[in-house]
Amino acid sequence: MENEVVSKNFIETEIDKDLAEGVYQTVHTRFPPEPNGYLHIGHAKSILLNYGLAKKYNGKFNMRFDDTNPTKERTEFVDAIKRDIQWLGADWEDRLFFASDYFPQMYEAAVKLIKKGKAYVCDLTAEEIREYRGTLKEPGKNSPYRDRTVEENLKLFEDMKNGVYQDGEKVLRAKIDMASPNMNMRDPVIYRVAHMSHHNTGDAWCIYPMYDFAHPIEDAIENITHSICTLEFEDHRPLYDWVVRELEYPHPPRQIEFAKLYLTNVVTGKRYIKKLVEDGVVDGWDDPRLVSIAALRRRGFTPESLQMFVELCGVAKGQSSVDYAMLEYCIREDLKMKRSRMMAVLDPIKLVIDNYPESEVEYLDAANNLENEALGTRRIPFCRELYIERDDFMEEPPKKYFRLFPGNEVRLMHAYFVKCESFVKDEDGKVVEVHCTYDPETRADSGFTGRKVKGTIHWVPAPHAVDAEVRLYENLIDEEKGVYNEDGSMNINPDSLKVVRAKLEPALQDVKAYDSFQFVRNGFFCVDAKDSREDALVFNRIVSLKSSFKLPK
Repeated sequence: MENEVVSKNFIETEIDKDLAEGVYQTVHTRFPPEPNGYLHIGHAKSILLNYGLAKKYNGKFNMRFDDTNPTKERTEFVDAIKRDIQWLGADWEDRLFFASDYFPQMYEAAVKLIKKGKAYVCDLTAEEIREYRGTLKEPGKNSPYRDRTVEENLKLFEDMKNGVYQDGEKVLRAKIDMASPNMNMRDPVIYRVAHMSHHNTGDAWCIYPMYDFAHPIEDAIENITHSICTLEFEDHRPLYDWVVRELEYPHPPRQIEFAKLYLTNVVTGKRYIKKLVEDGVVDGWDDPRLVSIAALRRRGFTPESLQMFVELCGVAKGQSSVDYAMLEYCIREDLKMKRSRMMAVLDPIKLVIDNYPESEVEYLDAANNLENEALGTRRIPFCRELYIERDDFMEEPPKKYFRLFPGNEVRLMHAYFVKCESFVKDEDGKVVEVHCTYDPETRADSGFTGRKVKGTIHWVPAPHAVDAEVRLYENLIDEEKGVYNEDGSMNINPDSLKVVRAKLEPALQDVKAYDSFQFVRNGFFCVDAKDSREDALVFNRIVSLKSSFKLPK
């Protein structure tokens, strides 16, 4: 983390230099996802970085779909990405663009390169192009089609556009240097034939530009000043610069790379998430065990918690991994003062107060959050029969167990002292009911000081309890074995999802999707937006209350 803090603002330092030297008069950034899947936590870093830079320098931020590959792109992904970015708080205002909107300009750009003698149509197969390319130690060799005339190339390229050739039959390549030490500069393919419908342009085109050719053109058309991207594009920067230089854009954008965000023992790669979805291991791209932005939102994470996380990670040039516990720390910090602390029993057993009148119900006042008075109070019904957590009673307790056991007295949260008198087991020997007596002098708001008890337990009034399905999540990956096996398969944790039938206090009856609360002693929970209904509540555990994570000093 120390290195990251030191280099946190290295991009801002470069921008400051560019502005001071008059290279650019303003700052204009963009976020350019390919709509071939849902965004994940790593993309959140890129979104917030690009948007944050634009805000800091009073510049502009564009949202642009880099949709140049129709083989993997879908409108579903476009819609999901827009939702995610809006939820994160990045505002593109009226600047929503599609790379496919620029297909005519890209075609003209390719024609310009052909006319300059900087591009040619090549008949080599993809395999032959790889063979001709050479290796890191050996230069490549020129394609036999490299010296076609400008006129011939213009005619062939037009025929490619008009559907004369089959997929893979011909490509357009940039004419740069087959002996370049940078493999990306060895006459890269910039257009290929692909007879496929496009989600945005339909069947208007049967040739499509390659990403490395299209991206700098998109940036230049939109007057992007700083093209902020991840480190794997560093070796592609010479090609990026070549394209904008050869096409003679008056205000060429500048590419700057930063390190990707890697989380320990978490699946982020789109192709791996796609496989988990297709194999039915998870229930969609928004399954709360994933770290797609949609999954984190569904689980109950907030935009503020992700912003805090990204800030803590910082911006670095060197690759590093961040512990998932840091993400959990951020959501705890964000929610602890904002959310009500409610009572919910996840593994209920009945508690009967034998000396409490059978038909009586009284209402107890409870603060919603002791650390934040602004959240107010609520009234909780109290009666003879309650539910408590199964592990709050033990027939034969170990030392330093201060909850209920025969003869012991505890406080019921917000209510009275109760003393365990007896218990009932079923025919399998499982405790199903605990019987207590209460002391009416010990009501929580009575100011009673006569004696003290060491244990306080939460409860829910049985006749008024709300039934709910509660989903408890662990890491999707078996952390001890790592993410992937040698054969590329994933080490799935069989206990990544546990479903329990819980009893909740009645104040939770009228919750709606994405509402979140702290369930005392159990963690933070959120109403599931996908499966929860008014007559069948479902809560996801966002995070437990305990954390081993410590912020670095």
